[in-house]
Formats: sequence, structure tokens, C-alpha cells
Amino acid sequence: MREGFQDDLGRLHGRLAAMSEGAAEAMRGATRALLAADLRLAEQVIGADSELDDLRSSCEEEAYSLLALQSPVAGDLRMVLAVVYCAEKIERMGDLAAHVASMARRTHPDRVVPAELEPVFRELGEATSHMADRVAELVRTGAKGGHAELSHEDETVDALHARVLATITAEGWEHDQRTAVGLTLVTRFYERFADQTVSVAKRLDFAATGDLPA
Repeated sequence: MREGFQDDLGRLHGRLAAMSEGAAEAMRGATRALLAADLRLAEQVIGADSELDDLRSSCEEEAYSLLALQSPVAGDLRMVLAVVYCAEKIERMGDLAAHVASMARRTHPDRVVPAELEPVFRELGEATSHMADRVAELVRTGAKGGHAELSHEDETVDALHARVLATITAEGWEHDQRTAVGLTLVTRFYERFADQTVSVAKRLDFAATGDLPA
């Protein structure tokens, strides 16, 4: 019974890691679509979001089945409940990547990001997708300490977010209000994506140790 439970839990972790890898790839694609005004790529990212929705449903169904049939306790119970919590957060990460892609689609053939801000958004895309990849590694390996690591990376995303806001509110801003509003929305999507990875890492640390990181 115990061995079978661990096999089932391992499969759950595999699906959760695949979700996070999918979210990372979605953010990479969304960023490329955003910077290149690539309508086809934007639509691909938006269309693929349903796959993460399906994986979340599958994770939840299997987790609830384990709870009902195996009645796990202590660390095992924390692990199963963590899957349910993290699947929701990672699905939200996919939604946020799709929102970035939707901005590219909405403004096509115009570009959302002015040339002078392209390097900042490129950094945002790289940082957030790396954070999602790191979450997948933490899920697969069961490594501890991910919350502190990703919280540090989240500070980088916050700084980039602040740089965008400072640029579009400066007196020398050369573009119109519509552009500023669009950039405010998009940079917020990146910032929230990063926040979700930190939430996932925090729950994974709790599941592994029984102590909730501060």
C-alpha cells in the first residue's frame, strides 16, 4: 500500500512539474510574441493555455482520489494537499502568460513595447520563465530552500517592474497614454507571474519540512 502511494505521489509530482515547465514555455513564447508583434505565436500561446487547465484538473482529481483511498497523514498529507494548492497557482501562471500574449494580439500589427523598453521586457521574460523552470526542478527533486531562492529572484522582477513604471511616468515620456496603460498592464502580468512562483515554492518548503517559511 505504502509503495503504491509513493508511486502515485511521484506521478502527481511529475504532472505538477510538467505544468510549471509549460508555464515557463508559455511565458517565453508570450514574451517573444510581445516583442516581435508576432500574431501567430501569440495565438499559439493563448490556445495552449487549455492544456494547463486540463493538467490542473487531472492533478486535483488524482490528489482527491489519494486522499479518499489512502488517508495520508503528516508529511504525506502535506505533500498531497500541496499538489492541489500548487496546481492552482501554476495554472494561474499560465493564465498570466496568456494575458501577455493577448496584449500582443490586441495591438497587432503595432507593438506594445517601445524600442527603449524592449531590453527590460526581455529581462522580465527571461527572469520569470527561469523562475517557473526552477519551480519544476524543485517539484521533481524535492529540494528544500526554494522559497528563499525564488524570493530573491522575485526582487529582480520587482525592480524591473518599478523601472517600467518609472519610465512611463517620467516627464520625458514620449509616447501616448494608451501605450503607457498597456505597459502598466503587461508589466503587472510579469510581476504577478513571479509572485505565483514564490507562493508555490513556499508551499513546497512547507510540505517538505512542516515549517511555513516567513
